[in-house]
Amino acid sequence: MQVVGYRPTPDPVLLVAESGPVERVPLDAGTELAYALGERHCAGVIRNGTHAACDRARAPKCRRHERVFDESTLRDRDGDHAVYLAAFAPATFKVGITRSDRLETRLREQGADRGAHLLTVPNGDAARDREEEIGRELTQRVRVATKLDGIGRDVDETAWGALLDEYDPVERFAFDYGFDLRTLPVPETLATGTVIGAQGRVLLLERDGTPYAVDLRDLVGYELHEGGETRDRQSSLGSFG
Repeated sequence: MQVVGYRPTPDPVLLVAESGPVERVPLDAGTELAYALGERHCAGVIRNGTHAACDRARAPKCRRHERVFDESTLRDRDGDHAVYLAAFAPATFKVGITRSDRLETRLREQGADRGAHLLTVPNGDAARDREEEIGRELTQRVRVATKLDGIGRDVDETAWGALLDEYDPVERFAFDYGFDLRTLPVPETLATGTVIGAQGRVLLLERDGTPYAVDLRDLVGYELHEGGETRDRQSSLGSFG
């Protein structure tokens, strides 16, 4: 069985398959995962709920399949689009665009701690133009490593408020992903432990009393073996001050 994809919050799941129907492994809080990671290779492609395997070594996708890796990034150019700001603790702010009917979902998919709807425009091209204009001042991309650094921390509300004062948003969002961490999660790639929760594509697992932060994308392509992993992992060293 291979990890062939994932879905981030608000309904996080791992997609697994053995060159056939794709199964969904829910990542709800309290779920016990017990998989050891085997070899990693291209995750192939999913079409109409069926997985076609690929044995090329490049992971998570070979060149042939990488163009269809993340369908969630494809933008439909027609219809109303929202231009938004997203905040990631403690003080990383980005601008983005999405279809208006997906705004809150898109913010959750990215794991944003705060969000602000700036304006609505009639199509994707107009949204892109506005995004590029605001992007001269704010980033349009936030690395997962940056998001990991902010997991469990508070947003700098003073800095966020000052930014919003510049743009006068029409709607604001604050997100709670349903977990309370007392120690810093350790970045790792594993699929063994108790699910604490998920924030965007970052999965939080607890194992032997230590919380781990797993980028779900880093699991894609791995062969899974039931029974869990037994080798030692780095333990949490610090706690929040």
